[in-house]
Amino acid sequence: MTSKIELSVELDDNRIPEKLSWTAEDGGITNEEAKAMMLSVWDSKSQETLRIDLWTKDMPVDEMKQFFHQTLVAMSDTFNRATQDEKMTATMKDFCDYFAEKLELKK
Repeated sequence: MTSKIELSVELDDNRIPEKLSWTAEDGGITNEEAKAMMLSVWDSKSQETLRIDLWTKDMPVDEMKQFFHQTLVAMSDTFNRATQDEKMTATMKDFCDYFAEKLELKK
């Protein structure tokens, strides 16, 4: 069985992303628009992370700050599930709280 996730990036004449969309049919998502994306892939041969970070030119800065915060929180959760390292997970969550406080994201 194969599951496919597709990313589409529409660029302007200067190769700046104007529109991002993604499809994950197994998840019931078809051509869903997004303003930003981060993709990380682990290359075990070179022992390094390969990344694609894109955002559209109309992505508001306040939304980018929320996007980063929510991504950091999600990474903390994923780290915990992957490693069961509760102590480091708590440290990462503390940083997420600090990040949100400094950016005044929590109301």
